[in-house]
Amino acid sequence: MLALAGLPLAVLAACGTVPPAPAASTAAPAPAGSDTVEPDQAGPSDGACEYTTTGTPARPVQPPTTTDISSSGTVSYVMHLTEGDVTLRLDRTKAPCTVHSFESLVAQKYFDDTRCHRLVDSGIFVLQCGDPTAKGTGGPGYTFPDELDGTETYGKGTIAMANSGPNTNGSQFFLVYDESPLPPSYTVFGSFNEESRQVVAGIASQGQDGSFGSSGGGVPNSPAKIESITKAS
Repeated sequence: MLALAGLPLAVLAACGTVPPAPAASTAAPAPAGSDTVEPDQAGPSDGACEYTTTGTPARPVQPPTTTDISSSGTVSYVMHLTEGDVTLRLDRTKAPCTVHSFESLVAQKYFDDTRCHRLVDSGIFVLQCGDPTAKGTGGPGYTFPDELDGTETYGKGTIAMANSGPNTNGSQFFLVYDESPLPPSYTVFGSFNEESRQVVAGIASQGQDGSFGSSGGGVPNSPAKIESITKAS
């Protein structure tokens, strides 16, 4: 699960959870998102990635390919939520293996008809998605390493991977809809624009049920269902 240094952890058999809210606020990091989605850029296929089988996937899915993976440019997708569309600009240069996994899962419709199962709306401001079980314990049956350089920040409009510790990325990710002070431990692999942020903020405005207890947040009161994710035209 995600956690902040010095705070208690709520132990879950999870492939990734939202971090607990910090006990005291700190200076907000600089925004990592962008209000403008740039045109997609096609980069060369030139890398290799490691995806390690770890268990049974929450929904039948094959692991991604491991060679000839693009490591430059961006690619955009539209996440069609019940509350509106969120355009995701994914950065292959910063996180090629993470983007490759996400694209593979999208192609296999792994995220379709799944609920964003967790909202944290105090201290940090994130909506977590990517678990077909909607319990926070499901994943794709494989994990892969972090892609970090230590400078990661989690400003509004950031897309990052949830995890249960170092190098345990799976399918769960979170959307940051307002400045969130977090340590640079969660792979940032893209951004979403202001119009999309308003959709996520609208979900957050409906609140959550507090069911995640001491680890922070709960199930969104708004449906927050991913109907599908399609490549942006």
